[in-house]
Amino acid sequence: MSLPEVFGRARRTVAQAFPITVRWPGLWGVPGRVSLQVRLVLLTAVAVLTGVLLSGTALYITTQWSLYQQLDEELVTLASYVADQVADDPTDVGGLDLDALRAANVTMVIVSADKGERRVQGEAVSFTVTPLEISIARTQTGWAARTGTSPEGVPFRIVTVPVTNRGDGTTAVVLGRQLTPMLDTLSTMWTVLAIVGLGGLAAAAASGWVIARSTLQPIKRLTSAVTRITDTDELVPIESEGESELSELSHAFNSMVYSLASSRERQRRLIADAGHELRTPLTSLRTNIELLIADEKTGMLPTGARGDILRDVAAQLGEFTALVGDLVHLSREGGVQAAREPVDLQDVVANAVTRAKRRGPGLVFEVEMHPHYIVGEPDSLERAITNLLDNAVKFSPPGGTIRVVMDGERIRVSDSGPGIAEEDLPHVFERFYRSDRARNTPGTGLGLSIVAHTINSHGGQVKAGAAPGGGAEFTVTLPGTTDPDELKPEE
Repeated sequence: MSLPEVFGRARRTVAQAFPITVRWPGLWGVPGRVSLQVRLVLLTAVAVLTGVLLSGTALYITTQWSLYQQLDEELVTLASYVADQVADDPTDVGGLDLDALRAANVTMVIVSADKGERRVQGEAVSFTVTPLEISIARTQTGWAARTGTSPEGVPFRIVTVPVTNRGDGTTAVVLGRQLTPMLDTLSTMWTVLAIVGLGGLAAAAASGWVIARSTLQPIKRLTSAVTRITDTDELVPIESEGESELSELSHAFNSMVYSLASSRERQRRLIADAGHELRTPLTSLRTNIELLIADEKTGMLPTGARGDILRDVAAQLGEFTALVGDLVHLSREGGVQAAREPVDLQDVVANAVTRAKRRGPGLVFEVEMHPHYIVGEPDSLERAITNLLDNAVKFSPPGGTIRVVMDGERIRVSDSGPGIAEEDLPHVFERFYRSDRARNTPGTGLGLSIVAHTINSHGGQVKAGAAPGGGAEFTVTLPGTTDPDELKPEE
């Protein structure tokens, strides 16, 4: 998959996870396609509006109930006082006059059980007496409060208190007070709540817009970065600050960019190095093949030369095949998928030594091994150890000795060759690196690079140095255990 395709897929993934513009069902005339920023503002405004409505309604109802409760208590207290006065002077309504009622801001009616009514002389404001008031007068128990209206439509709050007469009649005092001032107060309060609510809604929308804009800025930068990388193929990270979830997303994106940039650089170097290394065998093959074709026409080659050229072609094809195989091995991405079973490194090393002995029949192999188990991929490990032994075979003189010591988690492979120069030690595991001593020796220049790649994939490490008796020594470290039962999966 090409790099634009990778980032095209990444852009689609980000767009699906954090859509800047999304579709939602149309509601209350709001179009179905709005930006995420607008959605956040709308949701914030709706949440604030709901809170204001609930709190405002609760405050309004509580205030209304409190005002009615306070008014009822005041009217009941006043009515009880008037009832005592009327009980002492039933004929003159307790001696009350119109001025006294106006001073108390009430209207009074005295009702009897036979539905008779008496009013203060000159009282013009009235309200309709209902069976509730008659019942209080007849039973002489409890008190009652209700809301009523005058014939002119003026709202009243009306309370009824029984009068305990010293005579034979049963009466009750009915007091009423206009509700217009209190209703005006409640209306004013509702207006203030509406104004405050609208102001809070506007402030919430404005703050929601600012917060949404700042919150979505990292997503917008991420989307712009993915779009830019897709369009320009430039792996440029984005600014990432803070420790929020969106910042973590930016950190993850930058890590992906760095990883892709590193991978692309490795691929570029691999292609460039491979092209350089492939050029020589291809040129030699072409030259030999052209000689063979020319000889078919002219017969210019001496006796036996044709066979030498064919053997040379076969050797170059073998070298070319090995080089391609090494390149394919190194081009694999991802770590080794270790088997879920213990691998006995003794078997791995023994198989590698057997293969190396066939390639160096005149060499002496001194092998010392001890049990050691790891979790890994045996074929890759065997190839890595084989590469180290092939390297030792290649540089060991005829009759030389190759030592293989496996002690704990360390495997040491040493030869009796010329060794590795100090200036070459930091580069021996690089792809296609050849020291001055190895330029004329056969090989692809990828063997030690494959060793390092495989060992690192198994969580180990490899280093090069000088053997105690001269020659080169490679030390492989692979963490593991001497007890295979420790590596068995738990049931």
